Amino acid sequence: MLNFTFHNPTRILFGEGQIAEIAQEIPAGARVLITYGGGSVVKTGTLDEVKRALKDFTVLEFAGIEPNPTYETLMKAVELARSERVDFLLAVGGGSVIDGTKFIAAAVPFTGEPWDILAKQAPISEALPFGSVLTLPATGSEMNGGSVVTRKATQDKLFFVNPLVYPRFSVLDPTKTYTLPPRQVANGVVDAFTHIAEQYLTYPADAKVQDRFAEGLLLTLIEEGPKALAEPENYAVRANLMWTATLALNGLIGAGAPQDWATHMLGHEITALHGLDHAQTLAIVLPAMLQVRREEKRAKLLQYAERVWGLREGDEEARIDGAIAQTRDFFESLQVPTHLSSYGIGAEAIAPLLAKLEAHGMTALGEHQDVGLERSRAVYALAV
Repeated sequence: MLNFTFHNPTRILFGEGQIAEIAQEIPAGARVLITYGGGSVVKTGTLDEVKRALKDFTVLEFAGIEPNPTYETLMKAVELARSERVDFLLAVGGGSVIDGTKFIAAAVPFTGEPWDILAKQAPISEALPFGSVLTLPATGSEMNGGSVVTRKATQDKLFFVNPLVYPRFSVLDPTKTYTLPPRQVANGVVDAFTHIAEQYLTYPADAKVQDRFAEGLLLTLIEEGPKALAEPENYAVRANLMWTATLALNGLIGAGAPQDWATHMLGHEITALHGLDHAQTLAIVLPAMLQVRREEKRAKLLQYAERVWGLREGDEEARIDGAIAQTRDFFESLQVPTHLSSYGIGAEAIAPLLAKLEAHGMTALGEHQDVGLERSRAVYALAV
């Protein structure tokens, strides 16, 4: 097992009705800016429920944070927070709203050009405190310190990670996911699955606890993902799905284990240039990435084949082929296509995608830093 330091400061309020408890988590007298996306939290009544819980606070609202939140939109929220002397943020929505709110939290007190937080990984010395009310289990942003933001003007999708932007608390109420469209539910399953795979499908590090945690989370997604689509108001299913997505990227299964993240980096460029959902890009890239890098991932792929998919018969190559095929089939069963061509994108897209990877310095990716532009080209080509 690799050396590690693990600390997660986010308090989780899990279960139905927990929104009512958020007032106890916010400092008395705080000026709170609620951030959210489209109209779903309004239509479902979640926003009104949040505002009732905050009746004793000064509350402002900022709506319109997009899926794949844009720098341009978020800077409007930064200006509002500065002008209104906001001192606490509350994200109500899915991972995009929470990611965007993390950027707002870091940008409000930042004295330089806020884009440098992403483009230059400029150091952050302070951030506004914030909490979240999760409505879409997928990214794990509700319990980590990472954020991904897109600059629309330049088609750049970049990330930053900082311990100052962990949510102070997050409400996970499974009933808030009942009205999600099937596409968003399926995307959430794929997103969480790939987060786990990026931390698990690397190389053996004798991190047995982390491996078993990861395998249990993957099995839960395989069991509960299809049920969530078939039974949208099954509380037990939604509860397990929600908690799995959170645990997929809260630092626990990655502590002391090597991590990859090449799939995410290649996927980000597809979203930036072609506008696909984040999870759609992961479903496209992951099976191809595993195929191209099967030799260096051989030991873990065989473990994955046996422990997750129950593949014990045949030679090693057949079992690895089977595990990759099962992964692709699982995504397809959720109605998330796994080839670029399914989205009308052909081989002509590869050169611009590689140019973006190079421009962003993504030329030594993966757990061994051996995924350069040529291997990325091979992954994209196989994904077409």
